[in-house]
Amino acid sequence: MYATTARLVDRLSSGTYDADVLGWASPVPFFGRLEHATVATIGINPSNREFVDSTGSELGEADRRLPTLASLGIEAWSAASASDVRRIARSCHGYFEANPYRLWFDVLDRMLRFGGASYYSDSFACHLDLVPFATSVKWGALNKGTTRSLVIEGVRTMAELLRDSSIGLIILNGRAVVSAFEALAETTLKASDVGDWTLPRKQGRGVQGFSYTGSIRSMAGVDFDHTIRVFGYNHNLQSSFGVTNQVVRRIGARVGEEIARNQTR
Repeated sequence: MYATTARLVDRLSSGTYDADVLGWASPVPFFGRLEHATVATIGINPSNREFVDSTGSELGEADRRLPTLASLGIEAWSAASASDVRRIARSCHGYFEANPYRLWFDVLDRMLRFGGASYYSDSFACHLDLVPFATSVKWGALNKGTTRSLVIEGVRTMAELLRDSSIGLIILNGRAVVSAFEALAETTLKASDVGDWTLPRKQGRGVQGFSYTGSIRSMAGVDFDHTIRVFGYNHNLQSSFGVTNQVVRRIGARVGEEIARNQTR
């Protein structure tokens, strides 16, 4: 974990990152106790709210979640010491025991708890992003060239973390993550219509629910020594309009089945 974090800090110190990347914010290779995790949820990239408040100002010390240049007391990442890198890695490791961005993570955790897992209470779930850098604007607002370059660069970091972990199940939150993952892992997941995941609408049939299943043994040219099962769903639980508690519970129940399979392999 230290080596991965150090490499990402070096990437920031090069100064060649896109202008939309929060260059003063630390990289976030993982959230939670990766070394104990057997299950990982997957997202696109860290929210800017990991580092700023609702007005866009950097979080103060009492509200801080993860390190920044200011909190480390340095002016540039090229000045980061081994101690600074360890501090970043420790902050990622202890993320859910400190001040997590609950507005985002608690939605996923609720789904995980229906399946018998959690990010909290020293449980066995963690979170990884395809891109380990926060951006100043929402992912969907970035230009395609920027997103492509960030994902291509970031996915190898994720692959190396998966290779060196005990994670046997990854959970893809939303169709955008499923699509990006399929492209980067060079795999096609099996899509299945799940009728009782349909999101109701006042008019029309509602938004259908789909699950996506498969497995991988490598990613971005990195080979794993074990098979990792993949389970995804098309509804982004934080942002899809009309996601109901009932649908979250049903997705969680299915996740529980996948977790049980993972634990008995």
